[in-house]
Amino acid sequence: MSSFQPSKPKTYLEIGRNFLNISEGQFPINEPSQIIKFRTASDFANELNIHVNHLNRSVKLLTGHTTTENINQAILKEAKRLLRRNQWPIHIIAMVLAFKEATHFSNFFKRNIGLSPTEFRSEKVDRSQ
Repeated sequence: MSSFQPSKPKTYLEIGRNFLNISEGQFPINEPSQIIKFRTASDFANELNIHVNHLNRSVKLLTGHTTTENINQAILKEAKRLLRRNQWPIHIIAMVLAFKEATHFSNFFKRNIGLSPTEFRSEKVDRSQ
């Protein structure tokens, strides 16, 4: 008896790589009109036309981190770059990073970095003097 198994349309590796390519393609943000399009695991799953659980398994197998952890790290990396490299108001940075409110961005940033965006920006200025 043959043990036929239909091939999966996309392998875990392909899905994980596609996720990373889409995520990395959103950055860097160079102007205030450039707003990231994919902010949640569901956003990425919809773009890849797969179930979010399949995306989560694929990303975890490829990177060792959850989809949400990968997304948050990419957003934090870009947030730090934007705070260091320009003087855009915090609400503009929040907007381009697809936060509905500047306070949501500030809380997210402080929870993950330990400083508010304003404190982070000031600390950067203090170190450069």
